[in-house]
Amino acid sequence: MQNYELVIFDCDGVLVDSERITNRIFCSMLNDLGLNVTLRDMFEHFVGHSMEQCIQIMTDMLGKAPPDTFLPELWQRCQEALASEVTPMAGVEAVLAELDIPYCVASSGDHAKIRLTLGTTGLLEQFEGRIFSVVDVERPKPFPDVFLLAASTHRVAPSRCVVIEDTPTGVRAGVAAGMKVCGFAANTPRHRLEEAGAHIVFDDMGELLGVLGKG
Repeated sequence: MQNYELVIFDCDGVLVDSERITNRIFCSMLNDLGLNVTLRDMFEHFVGHSMEQCIQIMTDMLGKAPPDTFLPELWQRCQEALASEVTPMAGVEAVLAELDIPYCVASSGDHAKIRLTLGTTGLLEQFEGRIFSVVDVERPKPFPDVFLLAASTHRVAPSRCVVIEDTPTGVRAGVAAGMKVCGFAANTPRHRLEEAGAHIVFDDMGELLGVLGKG
């Protein structure tokens, strides 16, 4: 790992196994609005985007903005489900215990959601003071802003950072930041991460230390 000085983890789908939980609820609520979408569609069109971007996608699909009650209800239902169902991604706790260089999290979620999922899974203590959200920057992924903020805060050059991402949107953001990007293909097809520009793609979080050792 001598070539890296900072590991930047995405949160949902990388540190915590939350994507299927939140997108199951999101999908159901979109169905209630009359959009005939499936969970697979959610991963294709919504996963990896900020909520502001998701609302724009919904608006384009519906032909009008969703009702004002949509977001508060979505957040409430997701909070309840995450608090009882979310778990760490398999193998991530062992990786963090062995990682011998600084690390942080940079997510498209807001601080409340990041802290909820990390807190519920017992990972919050490892990331306290090293949490970066899309709300902290002007532009969301696939722009590199949140990754560049993490790097500058740690005073590490982008070229010395490695990003762990599970979505094409996040991969593009890492590449745009000038960082090494490892695509985590636990839920996303490998070819989509490769097409987005991931330098390395791996399937099992237990492989990450070996992947970083090749850097």
